Amino acid sequence: MPYTTEEIKISNKIFYYILKHGELKEEAGELYKAYSENENITELVKELGEASECYVKKYGGVVYLIPKEDNDFLGYSKGELKKILCKSSANDKDYYLSQFVILTLLVEFYSSQGITSNSREYMKVGEFLNIITDRLNDGVNRTANNIGSEESGIAFENILERFEALKSSDKKSTSKTTKEGFINTILDFLDSQGLIYYIKSDDMIKTTKKLDSFMDWNLLNKNNYNRVLKALGEEINE
Repeated sequence: MPYTTEEIKISNKIFYYILKHGELKEEAGELYKAYSENENITELVKELGEASECYVKKYGGVVYLIPKEDNDFLGYSKGELKKILCKSSANDKDYYLSQFVILTLLVEFYSSQGITSNSREYMKVGEFLNIITDRLNDGVNRTANNIGSEESGIAFENILERFEALKSSDKKSTSKTTKEGFINTILDFLDSQGLIYYIKSDDMIKTTKKLDSFMDWNLLNKNNYNRVLKALGEEINE
């Protein structure tokens, strides 16, 4: 299908706008209207995203640019995430622990199969720490009993070892060598990405509309939700 010069110009403007602002909302006026109402422009913007190794997706009335898994230019490489989330001497076990923490956070907030996948309004940091410990211990026990050990793909014992190697602190710590500081670093990162609200004065975690929409429309369709549960070694009830 041929595109007009004007459609190409508008598509370039829209793509640059999303790159600059991270999202395209109705408040953007004519650019948002053009993306939503003109199929040619929608297709052109998506093609620009594809050329940049990104997905252009519209969730909850907002258009987002989502880097593909291997896109370490607009996204983060494994090495960059390890540097941001883990201590300076971190190895792969520390990195996998950080990813397990994030995955656990998502499952705790999004376990509903109703109109919305969000199942709770907030979570206290202390509760979250206990949940991580419980899930790791449960995973180790299941593996020891050969229940789901081949299917989950998670080395629970290795990850638990790294988590237990972190010091515990009764005070609020920001050091990545403590459990509290390690979790604090991850929550700070997720907050900076606009995915959660980390309210430190109340030790409280809340999700943002951006993450809610993304989980509702993409991650937690039935197949993907079951895949996440399977990764954590949970039983799946069809």
